[in-house]
Amino acid sequence: MFASLALILRILLAWAAAIVVAGFVWSGIFSGMNDGPGWVFGLLALFVMVTAVGSCITHIRRVWLVAGRLDATTLSSRQRRQIELPMDAGPAFALLEAAIAELPRVEDIESAPGSLQVRAYVRRVDAYNGRPPSRWNLPARVAIRRNSVLATVTPGQGTSSVTLLFEPDAGVWADLLAVDEGSNHENAEAVSRAITRRVAEQRRDEQAAAEQTATEKELSVAKLNLLHAQVEPHFLYNTLANAQVLTRTDPPRADQMLGHLIQYLRSSLPSVEESMSTLGVELERTQAYLEILKIRMGARLALQVDVPPALLGLALPSMALQTLVENAIKHGLEPKPGGGTVWIIARAFEDHVTLTVADDGLGFGQGTSGSGIGLKNLRERLRLTCGERAGVAIVSNFPSGVAATITLPRDAREAIHAA
Repeated sequence: MFASLALILRILLAWAAAIVVAGFVWSGIFSGMNDGPGWVFGLLALFVMVTAVGSCITHIRRVWLVAGRLDATTLSSRQRRQIELPMDAGPAFALLEAAIAELPRVEDIESAPGSLQVRAYVRRVDAYNGRPPSRWNLPARVAIRRNSVLATVTPGQGTSSVTLLFEPDAGVWADLLAVDEGSNHENAEAVSRAITRRVAEQRRDEQAAAEQTATEKELSVAKLNLLHAQVEPHFLYNTLANAQVLTRTDPPRADQMLGHLIQYLRSSLPSVEESMSTLGVELERTQAYLEILKIRMGARLALQVDVPPALLGLALPSMALQTLVENAIKHGLEPKPGGGTVWIIARAFEDHVTLTVADDGLGFGQGTSGSGIGLKNLRERLRLTCGERAGVAIVSNFPSGVAATITLPRDAREAIHAA
């Protein structure tokens, strides 16, 4: 109540001073007339004072309806807002610009992304009928037709501070003689709500995207585990089937094969649940696998390894190397009467690494044909673990056989951790 009375008293005093000045001017103009029209000036002065009181009452009532309280801040025709946004300056500026553009009757928007400022003007209307300002607010109706909005973004460390100024499009005299009927307070609250709504929508979108990413990651892990589970039984089935045959034909060799199988499983089982391994670990596992096969193939199977020590820590899907070696032997060397050699070669380039498994077996169209599930699973596991840049290419080897090459990005391990 005190703030309302102070506002009315301030406006009345300002208009009273203006009327006094006007009275001196009036008396100077009509000083030569004995019966000057003083009563006319008196009526005009009374009308002005009544109009000023009426505009103050209208302003106070409007602010009470909009803000729900009356104090010096809400009653002021100049409003200031300070809002902290949890985003960088660029997105904060774009959000602020869009929020101001949504104001009703906004016009003449001046945007300066370089200086992170937005200035706009909002045309005034009567809050009750949508027409120009109330007839009781004579100064505003005659002189003040627009309000101005000035918004500034101050960048911080991952956050931004937004300063909003809402003022009459007039000089300082407007604070003494006129009120805005709560229009600037209403604009300030409208922009604040628009910013809050947009930030909330952005957070909901980010949360939905995070939930979607988490769901996709869970599905990928489940699919990856399924693909990995399909690889181990494939090798175990073949080994146990061979051991079963040897127990009837050559028990000592069957016992030797089972001993190598136990050693292989001892080194493999601790990492069964791991989707990723390293080239060094996979190379040891593959050599244990080849020891098992040598029992059956003997001198028909030879191995040559050319892997730089610096690449032994290369991340790749578990069982990837063994899958290629197994295919080379099963489809290329095993059906070849004289057997042959398997080469394992790794090479590093600027942005990728290649791992090649080559053989001099029968080659395409002459060896045994398989279902292709091993290579299909390997391609899928590479995509899930190392991204779209990873893949497998299979070509003919010279002079005979097949060469299968895995291509991995140099940052595969970082991509895995990020996923």
